[in-house]
Amino acid sequence: MKNKIRVHRAEREITQEQLAQGLGVTRQTIIAIEKGKYDPSLSLAFRIARFFNVRIDEIFLDDGAPPNKP
Repeated sequence: MKNKIRVHRAEREITQEQLAQGLGVTRQTIIAIEKGKYDPSLSLAFRIARFFNVRIDEIFLDDGAPPNKP
């Protein structure tokens, strides 16, 4: 899933580490989400949106790809 986390971080001058600490996840999780290698859980996606005080659809974009299969 494509996202605009990096854009929102840059606008607020927040590092990946600061975002990770604010969300209670690791920096590696933020890196993976930003690169599109990991789709966050719905709960984490909403926490990210709340962290930036925006709607979830302002951060996450559906790229039309089928969901990852376990």
